[in-house]
Amino acid sequence: MRVITLAGSPRFPSRSTALLSLCQHALETRGVEVIPWNIHNFQPEDLLYARFDSPALAALKADLAIADGLIVATPIYKASFSGALKTLLDLLPERALEHKVVLPLASGGSASHLLAVDYALKPVLNALKAQEVLHGVFATDGQILHYDRQPELDQQLADRIDDALDTFWHALHRRHQPYAHAV
Repeated sequence: MRVITLAGSPRFPSRSTALLSLCQHALETRGVEVIPWNIHNFQPEDLLYARFDSPALAALKADLAIADGLIVATPIYKASFSGALKTLLDLLPERALEHKVVLPLASGGSASHLLAVDYALKPVLNALKAQEVLHGVFATDGQILHYDRQPELDQQLADRIDDALDTFWHALHRRHQPYAHAV
């Protein structure tokens, strides 16, 4: 099983990257191959000028084509996900997430941005034809400590991430189950 992680923060290190690193470790202990991607893998000019022939974009599309799932993490700015991530997602083909299970993660300054995952990010992921977009996890900045070193999550967030990863794991396995034939 293969999963792509995509960090959409223009900052590095970032809380988004920290969340994805923790998810990557948890999935790898379950035998999942994780391929990490970051918005910094792309030349800013390629994103800003919509260069569909960018080598990095071609590589991401190739990785997505053979992936079973995607975990995408973003900071929330002004009640929406990062513009850099939006620019990248706009460059992907319409069916880039077809047959993929997607887990969205986000972090923001306060819980008042909690619904940005549902109202801003999920519609874009659905537009890319994801098979299943799971219930996302939102974290406040204060719940992610030492993100620039060895990240630590407060217990409530750690529990929600664990639950989300369990759901993601099961969704990935459902994706591989043959459909029952109607008699």
